[in-house]
Order: sequence, then structure tokens, then C-alpha cells
Amino acid sequence: MHAYTLDPVEAAVLFRIVDVTGVIANGLLGGALARSKNFDVIGFLALGIASALGGGMIRDMLLGQGFPVALTDPWYLSGAIASATLLYFINIEGLWWHRALVFADVLVLGCWSATGASKALTAGLGWIPAVFLGVITAVAGGMLRDVLVNRMPSIFGGNPLYATFSILAATQMVILQSQGYYTLGMASAIVLCAVFGLLARRFKWILPRPFGVNVSIKFPQQFKNQKPSQD
Repeated sequence: MHAYTLDPVEAAVLFRIVDVTGVIANGLLGGALARSKNFDVIGFLALGIASALGGGMIRDMLLGQGFPVALTDPWYLSGAIASATLLYFINIEGLWWHRALVFADVLVLGCWSATGASKALTAGLGWIPAVFLGVITAVAGGMLRDVLVNRMPSIFGGNPLYATFSILAATQMVILQSQGYYTLGMASAIVLCAVFGLLARRFKWILPRPFGVNVSIKFPQQFKNQKPSQD
């Protein structure tokens, strides 16, 4: 018996499904935030689109290689608009609804981190810029959504690890794609973020706060009394 391996075409379809699922899930997250703020329909659309497409649009503008894919792929913009509009008309609540959105969010975190890093590598950028653009793709939409409602972006601390796993996923994608393992890089990035993202929420893993070592620097008395020289 031979072990089953994922066909490249099958892998592309699977990654596509995860990608579009992430757009819809983040559109819903934007719509849920708009509902909590009692926004009108424009507010729902703005937060839904920013949350779902902001990171990818910033990545594509930084790469400067034609129109952002959010404007050329009909599933992206229509998915974000439809999901945000759904939340405008229907108030969906419940524990399992929340869990489904969380799962979709961490699932797509790895997909978007890997996709952004891959596009940067393909454009000829080095490893560090590629990881940077992978993280931008994954987290910038949520940051933009939070800034639009005057809220501290959640990745800045006090919340379960999110950007940290994006960095790890983008890094492993860069390493594996550089060795010719694109499909493995995408798949492993998705699994990494899905598994550890859920664990981080379950056990409330966060990064440590700043260390409390105080360093006081004092100048000798002769320097305090010394006047600036006049040229």
C-alpha cells in the first residue's frame, strides 16, 4: 500500500477554500463589531471589508505588482460584502457561533501568513521581507478594523498569541518554499496556526510583559556644571 499524498490540484482547491472561508469569517467579525457599535450599513461594510481584505490589499500595494487581488478576484470583495451585510440584517449569537468564527480565524491565519510570504518570495524579495509581508497579510486587516473604531489592536498584548503564530507560519513557509516544498509549506502553516491558535485561546497563552529591570544613568557632577562651548 502506498501512502496517500495530496495532489497539487487538490491542494490548490483546499487552500482556496480555506482562503475564501477566511474572507467570509473576517467579514463576519467586522460585521459583529459594527453591530456592537450600533453602526449603520456603511459602517458594517467598511468594517467587514477592512477586516477581510485589508491585509491582502496592503501586501499587494507594497509589492506593487498590478491591482490588489481583492479587486480582481470576485470571491473576495463579494464575500466580504455579503458576510458583513448578513450581520446587518441578522444578529447571530451563541457559544457555537463564536467557536466557529474563532476556528475559521485561526485556520486562515496560517493560510494568509503563508500566502503573503510566498508572494513576496515569488516577487524576488528576501526572507525577512517575505516573513514581514506574510504577517502583514494575516494581521493588518484586524488591526485596521480595530483602529477604525478607535480600539487598541488586539495583537499589541494582553490577548492570546496571534501575531506570534503568524510569524512562525510565515517563517516556515519561507524555509520550505525555498527548498521547493510549496504545498507542504502551505499545509503545515495552516495546521500550525489552527492547532496552536486554539490552544493559545484555551490556555490563555500570552507574551510576557516588559521586564522590570530599572537602569539609572547619572552624569558626574563636573559634567552637570559644565556650560556648552561657544564657537
